[in-house]
Order: sequence, then structure tokens, then C-alpha cells
Amino acid sequence: MHTPGQDEPDELDKRIDEIVSRGPSGTFAVAGIATFIVVAIFFLFYWLVYLPRGTVQ
Repeated sequence: MHTPGQDEPDELDKRIDEIVSRGPSGTFAVAGIATFIVVAIFFLFYWLVYLPRGTVQ
């Protein structure tokens, strides 16, 4: 029995295929931001902590 507001199975499959065909762009955006943050923390640590200490004697 079909109720109002419920998608037909064929229509639902078409919508799912359309969403999946766009690809995981949000995933790549989150991974890129996380990578940028990790690299930025590394360089900040290097410049602000490691270099000011000088050479180890």
C-alpha cells in the first residue's frame, strides 16, 4: 500500500544513484582540513619549541 509522501522504490533508487554518483566530496574536504591542521601544528611546534632551544650539546 502506497502512502502519501512515500517514494516509489524506483524513484528512491534513482535518487540514491544520483547522490552516490556525485562522489565523496565532503569526505575529501574533511580529510583535507584535518591534514592541514596536523601539518600546521607540526610546523608551529617546530618553529616555536624546537628551534628556540638551539642545538643539543
